[in-house]
Parts: sequence; structure tokens; C-alpha cells
Amino acid sequence: MPEEKTRPITKRTLPPELKLAVKASLAKKAQDVVVLVLGELSSFTDYFLVVSGTSSRQNAAVSEGIEDDLRKAGTRPLSVEGRESADWILMDYGSFVVHVFSAKAREHYSLEKLWGDAPHLDY
Repeated sequence: MPEEKTRPITKRTLPPELKLAVKASLAKKAQDVVVLVLGELSSFTDYFLVVSGTSSRQNAAVSEGIEDDLRKAGTRPLSVEGRESADWILMDYGSFVVHVFSAKAREHYSLEKLWGDAPHLDY
């Protein structure tokens, strides 16, 4: 049986909902926007979208902007956690998970290092 070739993941080949989440985060001035491609490494999701904000207020605005834009496109999160403190907001969309961090929390949890074997796309 011939080996199935998979296309490399690029900014153009990301799923439309994930592209929309990236666009929404950038519209709210999120910083250090990174997509980690976890499909080969994880059984619970295919992608992480990891972004940072400069304050808890901006983190909340970024997460709300993502949720609003995706809801308009017909996609709702399975769950959202962390809005109370807004230090780390986690939004689970099934095939991708959005992490909105403060700079301090992002450094502490260090998802990019934890998933260092994952291909990533920087924005």
C-alpha cells in the first residue's frame, strides 16, 4: 500500500476556523501569536493557538473577540476557562485550543517549550 502523503501545514492550509481565530486575536492587538501543530503529537486536539496580551483587560478582549467572530461563523467553544482572572484564558474548540496568556503566565507555563517537537507558525 503506498504511503499517504500529507501536505505541510502552512498559514494558507490552516482550517478556516483557526485562521479566523488568528485574525480575531490580531485585530485585538494580541502579541506573540503562534500556532502549534499538534496533530501528530496529541490525541486531544490538532492545534494550539497561543497568544499574549499586555493586561487582564486586553486578554479578556482578545478572548471575547475570538469567541464573537467564531460565533458569527457558526462555531462555538466546547468550554472556556479562566475569564475571571484573565491571566490564562483557555478556549476549547475541539480541533483547536486557544490560550490567551499574560506575559508572566505564558513564561511560567511555557507551552511552546513543553510542545517543542510540534511544528509552529509565527504571526
